[in-house]
Amino acid sequence: MMRKLRNVSLAIAVVLITTACERGTADLEQWVDEQLQRPGGQIEPIPPIQTAEVISYDAYDLRDPFQRRIASAEEQVAEDEGGSGLRPDPDRPREFLENFPLDTLNMVGTIELDGTDFALIRDNENVIHRVGEGDYMGTNYGRVLEVRADRIEMVELYEDARNRWSERRTQIVMADSE
Repeated sequence: MMRKLRNVSLAIAVVLITTACERGTADLEQWVDEQLQRPGGQIEPIPPIQTAEVISYDAYDLRDPFQRRIASAEEQVAEDEGGSGLRPDPDRPREFLENFPLDTLNMVGTIELDGTDFALIRDNENVIHRVGEGDYMGTNYGRVLEVRADRIEMVELYEDARNRWSERRTQIVMADSE
């Protein structure tokens, strides 16, 4: 008996809920009709595409403001005498790590052999190389000045737009351990 009463009351509740939802869509249809009877507005035209002004870069022969220039005594004497200053040695045999740009080389550690510190450099082929003071690496004739526990101090030679060679100091910092 209780079960029958519960089923009947559940059926009445379902009927009341479904009839309450059948409110209709008359108000929505009326709003749509009102909107369709209004005159259409004017659409603004698409603005014309403006071409960018072409600017030519004329400062190619000036010194790079983001690189610190190191003037050595040899360069100053050569410029005073009308010479061309620093130059890479064309007769020096190139070392293996000079085939790689510096930004592709990573310092991964140091090692001391017979009282001399060496840096361990990984190239972009994941090969580890030992580098010490006086060794060359990088495509800009980079020479190692000092090996420290956390970095390598170097000096590079680079040629500007006037075909003059200059030195700039750079360093390779120890890579973060993964």
